[in-house]
Amino acid sequence: MQIVSACLIGCKCRYDQGACLDETIENLLKEGKAIPVCPEQMGGLPTPRPPAEIIGGDGFDVWEGRAKVVDNTGRDVTEEFKSGALQALQLARTAGAVSAILKENSPSCGSSNVYDGTFTGRKKAGVGVTAALLIKNGINVRSEMSRSE
Repeated sequence: MQIVSACLIGCKCRYDQGACLDETIENLLKEGKAIPVCPEQMGGLPTPRPPAEIIGGDGFDVWEGRAKVVDNTGRDVTEEFKSGALQALQLARTAGAVSAILKENSPSCGSSNVYDGTFTGRKKAGVGVTAALLIKNGINVRSEMSRSE
């Protein structure tokens, strides 16, 4: 069993109310091999919502208190991101998931890149808030671009 970003199975849960359907990942759900999560919604954020980026580091830095998640209106949404990540971890543990396929570049789910916090479309190496928490808890996290079924 594995955790997958809900947007990858076609749920319109992204900040812009969009989805990023990946039929291979959707099939994992149909086969009973995956559980979809949207940590941002699980943390209480609405859809649609203003885009958010990590400022001051990446998801690991958020958990260490060195960085925060802020939306493009200036609102600090760090606690919502952390709350959603904790709920995703609980689902993963309950399901016995040992891996996750998460949406790259997301401030929640990015597994190797996230946006750089300037809201200019630039990316930097790093992981999202949920990805960091899952990794810290022994779950193998990878992006939809580097998955291996």
